[in-house]
Amino acid sequence: MIPVLEADAHRLVSTFVPRSERDRAAQADFASFFGPDGGPVHREAGPDHLTASCVVFDSSLQHTLLVFHRKGQFWVQPGGHVEDGDDSVVAAALRELREETGIVVEPSDAPPAYDLDHHGLSSRFGSCASHLDIGIAVVVDRGAALTVSEESEDVRWWPIDALPGEVPPQLVPRLDGLLAQLRAPR
Repeated sequence: MIPVLEADAHRLVSTFVPRSERDRAAQADFASFFGPDGGPVHREAGPDHLTASCVVFDSSLQHTLLVFHRKGQFWVQPGGHVEDGDDSVVAAALRELREETGIVVEPSDAPPAYDLDHHGLSSRFGSCASHLDIGIAVVVDRGAALTVSEESEDVRWWPIDALPGEVPPQLVPRLDGLLAQLRAPR
């Protein structure tokens, strides 16, 4: 039996519904890492490993919440490495959201929209060469009190059509894909 986080990562990858060629390529890439026998969930598993993030939108779906990552020196969605105490990838993403912004979202409130993004990292990230990030979309009240963690320099809401210049290249396609999922009829 594989550990719960490995099984959950495999489940999310294998049940992901691609909506574009980018999504199909991401799913195939993730499947090569997270098979039925597990995968590189923790950072100790090697230079390429799982992370979990929350792509946060306000109720109008016109704004996104970003943190200015101290190590990376860019604006990005809250997220990070999974930990042994996490019950699922979603739980890890929601824990990271709470730790990095102060916003608490209960797992049952998390919508089923998520994406897969494998991105390389600069040498600023030490032994981490790339992150296989599963990002879940959450919708929260823009009036919620925000806190800044030790890993960040700032936390701020941004209009989706006026993002700051210092964002990773994969952020805009991720926002677009998650917004399409959230706006699709259910």
